[in-house]
Amino acid sequence: MHSRVLLAGGAGFVGSHLADHFLEAGSEVVVVDNLITGFKTNIAHLAHEPRFTFIEDDATNSESLPGAFDLVLHFASPASPPRYLAHPIETLHAGSSVTEALLNVAQRDGARFVLASTSEVYGDPSVHPQSETYWGNVSSTGPRSVYDEAKRYAEALSFAYRRSFGVDTGVIRLFNTYGPRMDPDDGRAVPAFVKAALAGNPIPLHGDGSQTRSLCFIDDQVRGIVAMAGSHEPGPVNIGNPHEQSLLEIAEAIIRLSGSTSTVELHPRPVDDPERRQPDITLAQLLLGWSPLVNVEDGLNTTIDWFRNERSK
Repeated sequence: MHSRVLLAGGAGFVGSHLADHFLEAGSEVVVVDNLITGFKTNIAHLAHEPRFTFIEDDATNSESLPGAFDLVLHFASPASPPRYLAHPIETLHAGSSVTEALLNVAQRDGARFVLASTSEVYGDPSVHPQSETYWGNVSSTGPRSVYDEAKRYAEALSFAYRRSFGVDTGVIRLFNTYGPRMDPDDGRAVPAFVKAALAGNPIPLHGDGSQTRSLCFIDDQVRGIVAMAGSHEPGPVNIGNPHEQSLLEIAEAIIRLSGSTSTVELHPRPVDDPERRQPDITLAQLLLGWSPLVNVEDGLNTTIDWFRNERSK
């Protein structure tokens, strides 16, 4: 068990679920989040937990926090295209100065460091499915580069600290996570589709719907992250569900599962939008003993129920 965890971005979607996990495991958890894309409501249920501390601050200031942490988790970054396009400089900082500050904490305290990287480092892939040995097909100048290149730099910085200072770093690449606590307005496919379906509005589908994604439910994602945190593997390791679906299939499933009368409405496809996404999870299975367990439709049902309950509040 990790006794004291520093969790940057812990008021976000994935981060808040990690905070729940480590508190349930008996750890002390310190969350640092500037709330650019996180929400206090995601961690409000933890406010009276004596082993939980929330600090509203930029994670670049983490080095001023007193030690000693034995696990540092870097989940501080906007993660959806509308959010990182709205905060391009902050997104680049999340990959650069924030990563360096958190690595310095891990170096100072001799802590395990885990970086949440992304399938976006593969860009619009020419290799399918994507394994960790694939270097990617990424534009360094396009609008999405503020996120893709920030994550690629953060990976490079993590490996540099491992080689130069012996920091126990681990890099995971997350694929298309979904589940309760997603921001309904963050622009990603699942929340956008569910929000529209529950309101009876047209489902906003960008492109012709043939692009594919591989959806991984938050509970599975957390198990994979925790497995990485409990190892000394450097990574990178893909954490995702290899069950590949077209965006049209996902939209139609959400309409059916929510009992909606919505139809699909086509919109222009964003610049540099990836054509296909499917993780090769061989390394996760071999090194971490991890595979996803939650059926996509079961996860979507849980997610739809959560969004429905939020709408009724």
